[in-house]
Amino acid sequence: MRKIPAELVERYEAEGWWTRETIGDLLARGVAAAPDTVFRVHSAARPWSGTFRDVEHTARRLAAGLRERGVGVGDTIAFQLPNWQEAAAVFWASAFLGAVVVPIVHFYGRKEVGYILRSVEPDVFIGTGRFGRLEFQPDLCADVPVVGVVGDTARRRPPVEAFDDLLSDTPLPGTLPADPAHPALIAFTSGTTRDPKGVVHSHRTLGHETRQLAAAYPPDRGTQLTAAPVGHFIGMVNAFLIPVLEATPVHLTDVWDPGRVLELMTRHDLHIGGGAPYYVTSLLDHAAFTPRHLRHMRYAGLGGAAVPAAVTTRLAGLGIRVFRAYGSTEHPSITASRPTAPEPKRLFTDGQALPGVEFRLAEDGEILSRGPDLCLGYTDPDLTARTIDADGWYRTGDIGSLDEDGYLTITDRKADVIIRGGENVSALEVEESLLTLPAVAEAAAVAAPDARLGEHVAAFLRLRPGHTLPTLDEVRRHFERAGLARQKWPEELHAVEDFPRTPSGKIQKFRLRKVIA
Repeated sequence: MRKIPAELVERYEAEGWWTRETIGDLLARGVAAAPDTVFRVHSAARPWSGTFRDVEHTARRLAAGLRERGVGVGDTIAFQLPNWQEAAAVFWASAFLGAVVVPIVHFYGRKEVGYILRSVEPDVFIGTGRFGRLEFQPDLCADVPVVGVVGDTARRRPPVEAFDDLLSDTPLPGTLPADPAHPALIAFTSGTTRDPKGVVHSHRTLGHETRQLAAAYPPDRGTQLTAAPVGHFIGMVNAFLIPVLEATPVHLTDVWDPGRVLELMTRHDLHIGGGAPYYVTSLLDHAAFTPRHLRHMRYAGLGGAAVPAAVTTRLAGLGIRVFRAYGSTEHPSITASRPTAPEPKRLFTDGQALPGVEFRLAEDGEILSRGPDLCLGYTDPDLTARTIDADGWYRTGDIGSLDEDGYLTITDRKADVIIRGGENVSALEVEESLLTLPAVAEAAAVAAPDARLGEHVAAFLRLRPGHTLPTLDEVRRHFERAGLARQKWPEELHAVEDFPRTPSGKIQKFRLRKVIA
């Protein structure tokens, strides 16, 4: 792991950003304060309803069972589970043991899971026998000492154990003492690169992120429904940590089905508070959406992907209070706009630096950041050395601009710049214009090979219901009316039913580039 400068450690401790509390301490304290808080899983496959106390009881029995098998402080526990109660139990049990937890997104396939298990060499792996396309692969975890499976008895063959058989009769009391500066979590990035990167967070960085994110949410946002996978960083924090900190109910769903989500919102008075823009726009575009659902969408905190102005203005026009945030798995919360900020700042910028966070722009516009929630580094030490310098500055790979009030706007990623005939084209700018076409629900612009110019703009479009793909001439006329230079005009169009996505909803552009390569 990187060496954190002593000056930063002293500052973060003096300001209270870093405390001596471990994640296990945070959970134990929170559950003890509100043990009867509702915890519910809305699932066709594995529905469950109980309380924090019930989940904690299972987690402590699991922790004791793993302890009997030799697992303890600093050991590594990986799990690949949908948004189920057992996922919470594994996460909480890991925290009580002082172990390092490795959540794996439940729809990752054999290649990704195999890569992750080889990277971290866990002491424990807990998965599910079958869920949708997810299927337990015993050969992938042949070298893992302890393996458990939730459900599907056909998959429970020795030495693989059933999840329930891992539970001790006597729950683990308290939490095992761990160093808050040591690793608590390895979160694998969403996969915009070919192989996911293992991002290591400590108890201190993860604890600060939990407190900071909770403080940024509107207090009247209502009971939230978490649909983002708990194997992904933001889904995990929103499902398993923030509600315990705030003593608010947990409601999970294991499949993103907009029609089903709309039904849950009205039946259980649940609210959707944002995420990647797709999670909000897919609800608005669904045939079952009605104006009464807007009562359950008071706020939209958008981040995790590029946030087009066409989306923020559309939501604001419906009476939804939009605010944007910017961060990554490595540095989860860099900037955000408060819900009370002036509307132009909320709609068109990614906000100001959050408490304790610093950022600056390099000569080429790349954003460099550091703060109390910045990770310890990667499982790949060479990547750590290339990405975070000796003074603690993290190279985000994102391009930004800063206004006179200190609000940051993300304009592009370095990899998203299309170079056509020596002229740089911002993919984000192309996408912003495409989204103002009536037929277009979502757009992605990528570089396509061009024998003459090197690259040209290719556009992939997800269309609104009842619309057809516009012609290239129609798109060019639209771009001309918008006053965009000709090198920015798309030169090929592709219609898609949906995009390949990361767990946070971000479009995996490298897959689109492969389609047209």
